[in-house]
Amino acid sequence: MICCNLAFASAEVGKPAPEFTATDIAGHSVKLSDYKGKIVVLESYNQDCPFCHNHYKTGAMQELQGEMTSKGVIWLVVNSVGANYPNHRTPEQAKKEWADQKMKATAWIDDSSGDLGKKYGMKTTPHMFVIDKNGVLAYQGAIDNRPATEGDPRTAKNYVRETIAKLMAGEKPTVTQTKPYGCGVKYGNGT
Repeated sequence: MICCNLAFASAEVGKPAPEFTATDIAGHSVKLSDYKGKIVVLESYNQDCPFCHNHYKTGAMQELQGEMTSKGVIWLVVNSVGANYPNHRTPEQAKKEWADQKMKATAWIDDSSGDLGKKYGMKTTPHMFVIDKNGVLAYQGAIDNRPATEGDPRTAKNYVRETIAKLMAGEKPTVTQTKPYGCGVKYGNGT
């Protein structure tokens, strides 16, 4: 499903990633500029989407999060589901889901306002963004080349892992943009 977010801003590969200030589910302020000098991953998230759900039920997403954060990568789960949707998560619900899913990300951003998602042009869950150590968007799009709601995502070509490996080796990523797949982001205003 593709959402009609054409009026939203969109982060552009090769250009500085849009600065943001957001709040995580623990109530802490999170700013992109706080992570200057580090690789940052933004993961558009909604566990009620069968594409996201498959990545988590298989453990593939948590393994990738753990692998990357152990290398110093900052991984931010961004939930932009508006409060007017039944699959919106309050911070308390999000904390329980974080624990239940055994997430290994750095933080879960409560973006129920949709500000961060719209700033980046997040269209689907998952929709992935990799920002290099200089704050430049190095990749945006699908997590991998396997848009499926069943089966093992580990069998796919993982664009996020490849992008980070290239950046850590001081090389330019080979693939910088793909079409994201998944469910449309459920922004609060119904778009």
